[in-house]
Amino acid sequence: MAEEAAQEQQTDPAASRPVRCIVKLGGAAITNKGELESIDAASLRSACAQLRQAMSHGGAAGKVVGMDWSRRPGDPTGPVVDVEGLSEMGGLGLDSNFVVVHGAGSFGHFQASRSGVHKGGLHSTLVKAGFVATRISVTSLNQEIVRALAREGIPSVGMSPFACGWSTKQRNLESVDASQIMLSLHVGFVPVLHGDAVLDELLDCTILSGDVIIRHLAQLLSPKYVVFLTDVHGVFDRPPSDPNAVLLREIAVDENGSWSIVKPALKGNKKGVEISVAAHDTTGGMETKILEAAAIARLGVDVYITKVGTEHSLRALKGDTSSEDWLGTVIRSSR
Repeated sequence: MAEEAAQEQQTDPAASRPVRCIVKLGGAAITNKGELESIDAASLRSACAQLRQAMSHGGAAGKVVGMDWSRRPGDPTGPVVDVEGLSEMGGLGLDSNFVVVHGAGSFGHFQASRSGVHKGGLHSTLVKAGFVATRISVTSLNQEIVRALAREGIPSVGMSPFACGWSTKQRNLESVDASQIMLSLHVGFVPVLHGDAVLDELLDCTILSGDVIIRHLAQLLSPKYVVFLTDVHGVFDRPPSDPNAVLLREIAVDENGSWSIVKPALKGNKKGVEISVAAHDTTGGMETKILEAAAIARLGVDVYITKVGTEHSLRALKGDTSSEDWLGTVIRSSR
């Protein structure tokens, strides 16, 4: 069902403008996972600033047009808006043809796990309350990320999969309405989506992860490349905390979805490793990222995985990962 909807939506004229990049802001990279609903403000600011730099025409930073006109708690006065200056501007000087998807990190997981939302069963008062609580948490994070992007002058709009009509069947995507995403891209906005609690045809409800959302959007929008920004430098052959861990620089995915290591050549492993013994990150979520990244690579879209807030993340956002000194993992089709 979701694949059929994607084919229909790809014929929409509003979808004709090619998408440059889909960016995944990993939950572990932009939140403090050990603290309930705590944002890593420095990492988030760095990611937003680098996104703006990657979007800037010719690489020039240009004037930042702040778009967060809300008064924050503790602000002594209301926001100052340069109405005349904005009216006279010819444009933002940005290639805004990006889509951002973010993980939940320390937002939403507590509410979902305590109530069992991922297991379904809305007949239960606990699950129903947890569904509401989970969405309050993840949408509040979404708003903060949109605000951080807006402060960098990036014209961002938050979009929740639940509100857009996305739903699942036995946890697999069943119904997807991407019309708002494509129309927003068409008029120059940057859609910002997130993992969400959604309705499920058989289970009543479940959790739709940001990684699954990215895979579907890659199929629908055919971006030039996809970037995963995480809290580690890429995919390793074992937990990065292990002093013997080796960064896997390039992984090739064949047509049937199996993958092998291209760089570096690991001793005693001429064929590479299988997904069942795949690499990990510090949060244990890297295996899912590899599965989804492999599915994206099968579409012919290169995937770059690297650490947020580094020179390597900026280069990945610009699509510049070809030189040997770039630190991260490239996952691409073997074709």
